[in-house]
Amino acid sequence: MQPVSFVDAIKLAFTRYAEFGGRSRRSEYWWFTLFNMIVSFVISAIIPDFAWIWSLAVLVPGLAICIRRLHDVGKSGWFYLWMLLPLVGWIIILIQFCKDSTEDNQWGPNPKA
Repeated sequence: MQPVSFVDAIKLAFTRYAEFGGRSRRSEYWWFTLFNMIVSFVISAIIPDFAWIWSLAVLVPGLAICIRRLHDVGKSGWFYLWMLLPLVGWIIILIQFCKDSTEDNQWGPNPKA
């Protein structure tokens, strides 16, 4: 199966915006993250007083895709709480987000299959 394209990743993230179950592929997570960063930068440059609106709008979809990504590598969504650990937490999470999909697990079949 082909990796998720940029446009498909954005569509998937917003159509599954509050779906915390299931799995998301690496490409889906990283394309959505890139999209979010670009839009945040543009909004902050053009209308900085309203940048918080975008941040609020992508809070739930961003959290959902992070949890689905952790499910894809075989971790629970609670594993995301490592982000609360200063300095080291984001490194631990980043390593998990970069890992390849695992085989079928309790959160569903391998999305690459």
